Amino acid sequence: MDRTPVVFIHGAWLHTLAWESWVERFTSRGFLAFAPGWPGEQPELRDVRRDSEEFGDFGLDALTDHYARFMRSLDVPPVIIGHSVGGLVAQHLLGAGLGRAAVAIAPAPVDDVPLPATPDRWWTPDGADGDHRLVSLSARGFHQVFANTAGARESDALFDRYVVPAPRRLLADLGCAGTARSSRAVVDVANARRGPLLLVSGQEDLLVPDVVTRAAYLRYGDSTALTDLKQFADRAHSLTIDSGWRFVADYVLGWLHERGIRPRPAQG
Repeated sequence: MDRTPVVFIHGAWLHTLAWESWVERFTSRGFLAFAPGWPGEQPELRDVRRDSEEFGDFGLDALTDHYARFMRSLDVPPVIIGHSVGGLVAQHLLGAGLGRAAVAIAPAPVDDVPLPATPDRWWTPDGADGDHRLVSLSARGFHQVFANTAGARESDALFDRYVVPAPRRLLADLGCAGTARSSRAVVDVANARRGPLLLVSGQEDLLVPDVVTRAAYLRYGDSTALTDLKQFADRAHSLTIDSGWRFVADYVLGWLHERGIRPRPAQG
């Protein structure tokens, strides 16, 4: 493999298409970019919305194992970039030695970091098409809790292009609605052998507040492995897809460069 691989992992309520601009940006910089979907996630967003039968019945274990298999299929450990629950998975896989470096953007809480208030009032009661295995986010709820720093027109456009239902079982594994958090939400924060990790937060994020990401950052304080934190002012949970996505992507690219992680691996 003559290019450094980068694997993107999206979060709840977003389709893998949400990484389209990032894939293009990283590819243009010379990286080999991948955005594999979740288990059972169909390539076309409209198909996921219309038929979510295979998409609605998996938890954090299955999601983590799904991406672990993908990482192992690559010739070299990749850079792992995850958003929301994808950020939690990225940290877990980095600690397991399956990534060269990781970036966790507005990541779901790890270990005993307190969970923010669950936004039940923004969910439709039964998920998509009455399927109780799924939890849907309404356009209004998306604007209020996910894209709260965007204007109504931009929020609606983002909703139409990227939003899909989320598996209720996966949300339960994250500790939503008072359920017990899965053991896969635990990360070996003391691991000194892992690669560098960047945690990113939006200071106006209502779904995974900045305080949650900062608390996760402090959990890594006893490790000698490199851990950095970047806080973006005036940004919400939609910071990877809204009109300011490029500022975040370019910061990540710069951080990788500073850590010696270049588009093409050094030849031995």
